[in-house]
Amino acid sequence: MKASLLPDRSVVGFSGDGARTFLNSLITADIATLTAGESCYSALLTPQGKIIVDTIVSEAPAETGEGFYFDVPKSQANSFLGKMKAYNLRGKFNVEDLSGALGIMAVWGGEVVTARYPCHKDPRLAALGQRIILPPHLAAETAAGIGAELVPAEQFEAHRIALGIPRGDLDFVYGDAFPHEADMDQLHGVDFKKGCFVGQEVVQRMERRSTARTRVVPVTFDGAAPGVGTGVTAAEKPIGTIGSSADGRGLALLRLDRAQDALAAGHPLKAGGVTLRLVKPDWAQFPFPGERKPV
Repeated sequence: MKASLLPDRSVVGFSGDGARTFLNSLITADIATLTAGESCYSALLTPQGKIIVDTIVSEAPAETGEGFYFDVPKSQANSFLGKMKAYNLRGKFNVEDLSGALGIMAVWGGEVVTARYPCHKDPRLAALGQRIILPPHLAAETAAGIGAELVPAEQFEAHRIALGIPRGDLDFVYGDAFPHEADMDQLHGVDFKKGCFVGQEVVQRMERRSTARTRVVPVTFDGAAPGVGTGVTAAEKPIGTIGSSADGRGLALLRLDRAQDALAAGHPLKAGGVTLRLVKPDWAQFPFPGERKPV
């Protein structure tokens, strides 16, 4: 079993009487029945349905009312704090950056039986393992206590990439991507039955009409990895961009219809001169470029 402290993550606390109902009206997941030891993958969207920040939400102890932890990308923490404070017009809730005291440790390759600090399964995909919210300086001690080897965060990144799980800032752009494009609909990040949330109408329409033409998909390649943001082309026509990569695997944001047409015509997909091969992950339930359609 391995464990990594994730330096790219921040923890934001949100608490107060009625916090659950209030948050449920804002974010894409349904936290109505979320309990201690559980978490859900979610996002705060613009009214136009684009991702401001994606986050893993878990229940937190609160002195008064209900409390939640938001495990968010460090790059988006200030933006998320600002948005949540803006929604908190009457100052009824307590919104605070807890990153000075708390961090996120990912654990995979085994199951944590007991942990001193809040621990929950990664809600996106079981193979990603578990996440522990803890004081960062106690990461080594906690890893030893659960029988895990503490390894650099790059090893968790390689694990994430091998599973085909997108990461914001690398595989899609915050403020410019819809949840479907970041595969949130495939990774339990959107509840289409819970009712209203910010941006819900646009996202619901994309789901109903199956209009997500662009998605992050896994790729493999030989040789040196193309840099993040390198254009992906087929027959010299642009079809997307490459994102994060490690150990001959990567993720690419592609126009699926253009990728399908290129593969059907026998044109390879390339990024910076490197040939890419698409690999459909087990969790993907959408039509994948290059796969045979049922007769």
